Amino acid sequence: MHNKKGFKKRRNFKKEPKEFEEEVIQIDRVTKVVKGGRRLRFRATVAIGNKKGKVGIGIGKSNEVTGAIQKAIAKAKKNLVKINMDGTTIPYELKIKHKSSKIIFLPAAPGTGIIAGGTIRKVIELTGIKDILSKSYGTTNKVNNTKATYEALKSFKVTPMMEKRAKKKKEEAAKAKPAPKKPAAKKDDKKPAAKKPAPKKKSEPKAKPKKEDTK
Repeated sequence: MHNKKGFKKRRNFKKEPKEFEEEVIQIDRVTKVVKGGRRLRFRATVAIGNKKGKVGIGIGKSNEVTGAIQKAIAKAKKNLVKINMDGTTIPYELKIKHKSSKIIFLPAAPGTGIIAGGTIRKVIELTGIKDILSKSYGTTNKVNNTKATYEALKSFKVTPMMEKRAKKKKEEAAKAKPAPKKPAAKKDDKKPAAKKPAPKKKSEPKAKPKKEDTK
Protein backbone atom coordinates (compact mmCIF):
# COMPACT_ATOMS: atom_id res chain seq x y z
CA MET A 1 0.00 0.00 0.00
CA HIS A 2 1.24 3.48 -0.95
CA ASN A 3 0.08 6.80 0.45
CA LYS A 4 -0.27 10.05 -1.49
CA LYS A 5 3.40 10.95 -1.12
CA GLY A 6 4.49 7.61 -2.52
CA PHE A 7 6.00 6.20 0.67
CA LYS A 8 5.24 2.66 1.75
CA LYS A 9 3.20 2.28 4.91
CA ARG A 10 4.95 0.41 7.68
CA ARG A 11 3.06 -2.49 9.11
CA ASN A 12 3.03 -3.04 12.85
CA PHE A 13 5.27 -6.05 13.38
CA LYS A 14 5.40 -7.47 16.88
CA LYS A 15 8.85 -8.42 18.11
CA GLU A 16 9.23 -11.81 19.73
CA PRO A 17 10.17 -11.61 23.43
CA LYS A 18 13.81 -12.41 24.14
CA GLU A 19 14.56 -15.63 25.97
CA PHE A 20 17.35 -14.01 28.04
CA GLU A 21 17.75 -10.52 29.40
CA GLU A 22 21.13 -8.87 28.85
CA GLU A 23 23.06 -6.56 31.18
CA VAL A 24 26.27 -4.81 30.11
CA ILE A 25 28.46 -4.66 33.20
CA GLN A 26 31.53 -2.82 31.91
CA ILE A 27 33.15 -1.64 28.67
CA ASP A 28 36.91 -1.01 28.71
CA ARG A 29 39.45 0.22 26.19
CA VAL A 30 42.38 -2.18 26.05
CA THR A 31 45.63 -1.85 24.13
CA LYS A 32 48.01 -4.46 22.85
CA VAL A 33 51.60 -3.63 21.90
CA VAL A 34 52.50 -5.12 18.51
CA LYS A 35 55.37 -4.67 16.10
CA GLY A 36 53.82 -1.67 14.38
CA GLY A 37 52.77 0.06 17.60
CA ARG A 38 49.77 -0.16 19.90
CA ARG A 39 46.58 -1.90 18.91
CA LEU A 40 43.43 -0.40 20.47
CA ARG A 41 40.34 -2.55 21.05
CA PHE A 42 37.23 -2.63 23.25
CA ARG A 43 36.45 -5.25 25.89
CA ALA A 44 32.84 -5.84 27.01
CA THR A 45 31.70 -7.81 30.06
CA VAL A 46 28.07 -8.97 29.78
CA ALA A 47 25.76 -11.04 31.98
CA ILE A 48 22.56 -12.72 30.74
CA GLY A 49 19.73 -14.53 32.52
CA ASN A 50 16.08 -15.58 32.19
CA LYS A 51 15.08 -14.72 35.81
CA LYS A 52 14.04 -18.36 36.25
CA GLY A 53 17.25 -19.83 37.62
CA LYS A 54 19.60 -19.58 34.62
CA VAL A 55 22.52 -17.16 34.31
CA GLY A 56 25.73 -16.80 32.31
CA ILE A 57 28.59 -14.33 31.84
CA GLY A 58 30.90 -13.63 28.93
CA ILE A 59 33.74 -11.33 27.88
CA GLY A 60 34.24 -10.23 24.28
CA LYS A 61 36.82 -8.08 22.48
CA SER A 62 36.50 -6.26 19.18
CA ASN A 63 37.51 -3.12 17.32
CA GLU A 64 33.97 -1.78 17.86
CA VAL A 65 31.80 -1.63 20.98
CA THR A 66 28.79 -3.36 19.36
CA GLY A 67 30.98 -6.18 18.09
CA ALA A 68 32.49 -6.70 21.55
CA ILE A 69 29.02 -6.84 23.15
CA GLN A 70 27.77 -9.37 20.60
CA LYS A 71 30.80 -11.60 21.19
CA ALA A 72 30.32 -11.38 24.95
CA ILE A 73 26.62 -12.37 24.65
CA ALA A 74 27.53 -15.37 22.47
CA LYS A 75 30.08 -16.54 25.06
CA ALA A 76 27.62 -15.97 27.92
CA LYS A 77 25.07 -18.26 26.22
CA LYS A 78 27.70 -21.01 26.10
CA ASN A 79 28.43 -20.53 29.82
CA LEU A 80 24.81 -20.78 31.01
CA VAL A 81 24.29 -22.61 34.32
CA LYS A 82 21.18 -23.53 36.31
CA ILE A 83 21.10 -22.35 39.94
CA ASN A 84 19.64 -24.43 42.77
CA MET A 85 17.34 -21.95 44.53
CA ASP A 86 15.44 -22.48 47.78
CA GLY A 87 12.21 -20.70 46.95
CA THR A 88 13.12 -17.05 46.41
CA THR A 89 16.50 -17.19 48.16
CA ILE A 90 19.69 -19.28 48.27
CA PRO A 91 19.95 -22.61 50.14
CA TYR A 92 22.71 -21.73 52.62
CA GLU A 93 25.48 -19.29 53.56
CA LEU A 94 28.51 -19.18 51.28
CA LYS A 95 31.87 -17.41 51.32
CA ILE A 96 33.86 -17.24 48.10
CA LYS A 97 37.23 -15.81 47.06
CA HIS A 98 38.12 -15.18 43.43
CA LYS A 99 41.50 -13.57 42.87
CA SER A 100 41.39 -10.42 45.04
CA SER A 101 37.60 -10.28 45.51
CA LYS A 102 35.91 -11.78 48.59
CA ILE A 103 32.11 -12.03 48.85
CA ILE A 104 29.74 -13.44 51.48
CA PHE A 105 26.22 -14.55 50.54
CA LEU A 106 23.49 -15.17 53.14
CA PRO A 107 19.92 -16.50 52.72
CA ALA A 108 17.14 -14.05 53.63
CA ALA A 109 13.48 -14.23 54.65
CA PRO A 110 10.76 -13.54 52.06
CA GLY A 111 10.27 -9.80 51.56
CA THR A 112 13.86 -8.82 52.37
CA GLY A 113 14.82 -8.03 48.79
CA ILE A 114 18.27 -8.03 47.18
CA ILE A 115 20.75 -6.47 49.60
CA ALA A 116 23.71 -6.07 47.25
CA GLY A 117 25.36 -3.36 45.24
CA GLY A 118 27.18 -2.76 42.00
CA THR A 119 27.81 -5.67 39.68
CA ILE A 120 26.75 -8.26 42.27
CA ARG A 121 23.21 -6.90 42.25
CA LYS A 122 23.02 -6.93 38.42
CA VAL A 123 23.99 -10.60 38.21
CA ILE A 124 21.66 -11.68 41.05
CA GLU A 125 18.68 -9.86 39.51
CA LEU A 126 19.12 -11.85 36.28
CA THR A 127 18.92 -15.16 38.16
CA GLY A 128 15.46 -14.59 39.62
CA ILE A 129 16.58 -14.57 43.29
CA LYS A 130 14.43 -12.03 45.18
CA ASP A 131 15.72 -12.30 48.77
CA ILE A 132 19.44 -12.37 49.57
CA LEU A 133 22.06 -10.66 51.74
CA SER A 134 25.60 -10.07 50.50
CA LYS A 135 28.77 -8.26 51.47
CA SER A 136 31.92 -7.78 49.38
CA TYR A 137 35.43 -7.25 50.70
CA GLY A 138 38.70 -6.40 49.03
CA THR A 139 38.75 -5.20 45.46
CA THR A 140 36.08 -3.19 43.66
CA ASN A 141 37.07 -4.58 40.26
CA LYS A 142 33.80 -5.17 38.41
CA VAL A 143 35.08 -8.06 36.28
CA ASN A 144 36.46 -9.98 39.29
CA ASN A 145 33.30 -9.38 41.35
CA THR A 146 31.14 -10.59 38.45
CA LYS A 147 33.18 -13.77 38.08
CA ALA A 148 33.12 -14.37 41.85
CA THR A 149 29.32 -13.98 41.96
CA TYR A 150 28.93 -16.36 39.01
CA GLU A 151 31.15 -19.00 40.61
CA ALA A 152 29.27 -18.72 43.92
CA LEU A 153 25.82 -19.10 42.34
CA LYS A 154 27.05 -22.04 40.27
CA SER A 155 28.33 -23.92 43.34
CA PHE A 156 25.01 -24.10 45.26
CA LYS A 157 23.77 -27.68 45.75
CA VAL A 158 20.38 -29.19 46.61
CA THR A 159 19.95 -29.72 50.37
CA PRO A 160 17.95 -32.54 52.06
CA MET A 161 15.35 -29.99 53.24
CA MET A 162 14.81 -28.84 49.66
CA GLU A 163 14.27 -32.46 48.55
CA LYS A 164 11.67 -33.01 51.33
CA ARG A 165 9.79 -29.86 50.34
CA ALA A 166 9.78 -30.90 46.69
CA LYS A 167 8.34 -34.32 47.62
CA LYS A 168 5.61 -32.72 49.77
CA LYS A 169 4.64 -30.40 46.94
CA LYS A 170 4.38 -33.31 44.53
CA GLU A 171 2.22 -35.30 46.98
CA GLU A 172 -0.08 -32.31 47.61
CA ALA A 173 -0.41 -31.68 43.90
CA ALA A 174 -1.27 -35.33 43.30
CA LYS A 175 -3.98 -35.23 46.03
CA ALA A 176 -5.42 -31.97 44.76
CA LYS A 177 -5.98 -33.35 41.28
CA PRO A 178 -9.55 -34.73 40.87
CA ALA A 179 -9.92 -38.38 39.95
CA PRO A 180 -10.54 -38.84 36.24
CA LYS A 181 -14.21 -39.46 35.47
CA LYS A 182 -15.08 -42.64 33.67
CA PRO A 183 -16.82 -42.03 30.35
CA ALA A 184 -20.54 -42.89 30.45
CA ALA A 185 -21.60 -45.90 28.44
CA LYS A 186 -23.17 -44.76 25.20
CA LYS A 187 -26.60 -46.14 24.39
CA ASP A 188 -26.94 -47.60 20.98
CA ASP A 189 -29.71 -45.71 19.25
CA LYS A 190 -29.64 -48.06 16.32
CA LYS A 191 -32.48 -50.55 15.97
CA PRO A 192 -31.59 -54.22 16.29
CA ALA A 193 -30.85 -55.70 12.93
CA ALA A 194 -33.66 -57.80 11.50
CA LYS A 195 -33.02 -61.50 11.54
CA LYS A 196 -32.53 -62.97 8.13
CA PRO A 197 -34.95 -65.87 7.29
CA ALA A 198 -33.32 -69.25 7.38
CA PRO A 199 -32.65 -70.62 3.91
CA LYS A 200 -35.20 -73.20 2.75
CA LYS A 201 -33.96 -76.71 2.36
CA LYS A 202 -34.23 -78.04 -1.14
CA SER A 203 -36.80 -80.86 -1.35
CA GLU A 204 -35.39 -84.10 -2.65
CA PRO A 205 -37.00 -85.30 -5.93
CA LYS A 206 -39.56 -88.05 -5.45
CA ALA A 207 -38.55 -91.47 -6.73
CA LYS A 208 -40.56 -92.49 -9.78
CA PRO A 209 -42.52 -95.83 -9.47
CA LYS A 210 -40.97 -98.67 -11.39
CA LYS A 211 -43.06 -100.11 -14.22
CA GLU A 212 -43.94 -103.80 -13.86
CA ASP A 213 -42.85 -106.02 -16.71
CA THR A 214 -45.96 -107.53 -18.41
CA LYS A 215 -45.37 -110.75 -20.17
